[in-house]
Amino acid sequence: MKILHVVPTYLPARRYGGPIFAVHGLARALVERGHHVDVFTTNVDGDGESDVPLRERVDLDGVGVYYFSSPMRRLYWSPQLRKALNASIRGPAISYDVTHLHSVFLYPTAAAARAAEKAHVPYVISPRGMLVPELIAAKSRWTKTAWLRLIERRNFSHAAAIHFTTEREREDAKRTKMPVPASFIVPNGIVLSGASAASPAQRDPDTILSLGRINWKKGIDRLIAALPHVDNARLVIAGNDEENLTPRLKELAERLGVANRVEFLGRVDGEAKDALLARATIFALTSMSENFGNVVLEAMAAETPVILTAEVGLSEEVRRARAGVVVPAQPREIANAIRKLLDEPDERRAMGARGRHAVETRFTWPRVAEEMEAQYARLLR
Repeated sequence: MKILHVVPTYLPARRYGGPIFAVHGLARALVERGHHVDVFTTNVDGDGESDVPLRERVDLDGVGVYYFSSPMRRLYWSPQLRKALNASIRGPAISYDVTHLHSVFLYPTAAAARAAEKAHVPYVISPRGMLVPELIAAKSRWTKTAWLRLIERRNFSHAAAIHFTTEREREDAKRTKMPVPASFIVPNGIVLSGASAASPAQRDPDTILSLGRINWKKGIDRLIAALPHVDNARLVIAGNDEENLTPRLKELAERLGVANRVEFLGRVDGEAKDALLARATIFALTSMSENFGNVVLEAMAAETPVILTAEVGLSEEVRRARAGVVVPAQPREIANAIRKLLDEPDERRAMGARGRHAVETRFTWPRVAEEMEAQYARLLR
C-alpha cells in the first residue's frame, strides 16, 4: 500500500511529546512491513522552526517526510502544505491508497480531508486525545466549539473511519456529539529495548517518577499534594515545561512542606530517560485526561509498577494486566496507593513482570502495524 500520514508537527520537534513519536513509530513499522509511507507536516517547533529542508523528501527510518512552512503557527496554516496535498494525494507522480490524519482543531487535518475527499481517496482521522468535553471547555471553549461545528463535523462525516487508541478515547469523543463513522481501536506501540530491568537493589528507594511534558492536564499537583500523606516517598519530576508551570509546582511543594522531597530534572531523553524508568520504585501518571499514555508502556517495559488515574486511556489495560493500580484522582487516594506499593516489594516485582509481559504480547510496533494494516485493507475493500 501507499500510505500518506498528515500531522501538524513531526520529528525533530520532540517538544510535542507522545503523538509525534506514536506517528513515527507507526510509519516506520509500516515501512518495515513493505509499505510505501510518506508524511506531510510543517516545520513548526515551538517558537522556532526545525532545521529541515522544505518541500523535499527527508528520509527518516525509511519514511519519506516532507516539511512545509507555516505562516500562521497557531493553527499550522500552510498554503504550501495545501498545494502539495492537492497535487500529491492523487497525482501523476504518486497516488496514495489511504491518507491518515493525526489531529483535530488544526489546519493540516482540514486541508488533507478536503484534498482526499476531492481525490476520492479514503481517509482516517486520529483525534489523538483532543476530543474530550472537559478539555474543550477548559481551553478556548468557544473557538473549539465553533471549529467542531463548522469544520470538524464535515471532516468526520466524510472520513472512511475514525481511529482511537483506547476505548476511553472513543467514549470521550462520543460525548462531544461528533459523528464517529466506522470507528476502530488500535493502540500505540513501543520499541522494546534488550536491556533487562533493574534489580531491587539497583532501584532508587521510595522514588515516585513523573515523566513527560509538564502540562496543566497532567495532574502533577495531585502527586505533590499526596506527598504529605506518605512520609518516606520522594517525587522526581522529569519533562520539558512549555507552559512555565514549574514555579507554581515548586511553590505548592513549599507550601505543603515537601519541597525537600520533590526534584525537578527538566527534559530527559534517550538513555537517561530509560535509566530513570528502570530505577524508579513506582511510575505515576495522575492526569485529568490522557487518551493513551505512551510513557506508561515505557514504564511497564522497564518492569516498573504504575499508578494511574482512571482518566488515563491505558488504565483499563493496566488493570487487566495487573501491572499497577488505578486510583481516584484525589491526593489521599493516590497517597494510599503509593504507601501500599512501597510496603509490598514482592507485589511490585510481580506487577513489573506482568507489565513487561503485556507490552511484549500486545504493544510492540510490529504488532500494532499489523493491526493498522488490516484496518487500512478493510477500508480499501
